[in-house]
Amino acid sequence: MSKLLDSIDQRTRLVGENRLELLMFRLGGRQLFAINVFKVQEVVKIPKLRHVPHSHHHIRGVAHLRGQAVPVIDLRAAIGMSPLKDLDNANLIVAEYNRSVQAFLIGEVDRIVNLNWELILPPPKGTGRSHFLTAITRIEDQLVEILDVERVLADIIPYNTQVSADVLDSDLVQEARRRKLKVLLAEDSPTAVKQVVETLGNIGIEVLSVQDGLQALNLLRQWSASGRKVTDEILMLVTDAEMPEMDGYRLTAEVRKDPALRDLYVVLHTSLSGSFNKAMVEKVGCNDFLSKFQPDELAAVVQKRLRAFLSQPAN
Repeated sequence: MSKLLDSIDQRTRLVGENRLELLMFRLGGRQLFAINVFKVQEVVKIPKLRHVPHSHHHIRGVAHLRGQAVPVIDLRAAIGMSPLKDLDNANLIVAEYNRSVQAFLIGEVDRIVNLNWELILPPPKGTGRSHFLTAITRIEDQLVEILDVERVLADIIPYNTQVSADVLDSDLVQEARRRKLKVLLAEDSPTAVKQVVETLGNIGIEVLSVQDGLQALNLLRQWSASGRKVTDEILMLVTDAEMPEMDGYRLTAEVRKDPALRDLYVVLHTSLSGSFNKAMVEKVGCNDFLSKFQPDELAAVVQKRLRAFLSQPAN
């Protein structure tokens, strides 16, 4: 399985082309599930686990991997199914989300597939596991459910949306509320949307959210075509990296190519981390990069942009 991931560093170019690679696997049944390869550090056979008293009921134990104690989450149980029973054929997906490393207990690994984001569709509403899905696709006429790992982790480790008092600038908050400034958010995870909305509510900023990059781009172009100057109304665009139809990198590149939109302040807000994202930020022209579920850092970036916005001379 390690050979399957050996070329992961060479795959970063796919994101700039609105492409992604999915690691597909099963959870003890026939249904295929998937997560983005870029979040995966390695896939290993399940080692001996150490039980942790009083841990969350979806955590099967702790694995010692490369000198690090990594919590192991039963992914099958975490999305509302019965716990995984067949441990003889079980594997661990070791992944990094939001600056933390965790392992997901899964069944058999299927393969890695290379897809265009346009083939990734929003999940159906109100059916079964839909609230644990971020998207779906079809591979060789078989449905593949792409898991919303952020939702899974939020159920196990609740996130915080409160901004520290020493981070908030009360004068800026009052001015933001007086001017009714808005942020446009392109994000397909309801969990992440809720986090951004609640965090920026502390600053008096209204959040307008859409589910993917294409919707965001169409909305911005619609506003521009109607004669509205987008940068006068939208403080910034905050975009996820991974989204159906158009990812955040392509969205940023399209914004920069449009004369009416190119000055829009764009922040990449993603659970993907590391030097890869920094390189992509520079390549496509984002103004800033933030890891998700860091309320103080999100508030600091928004307030920094707000100060610059307020210091601009009136037209």
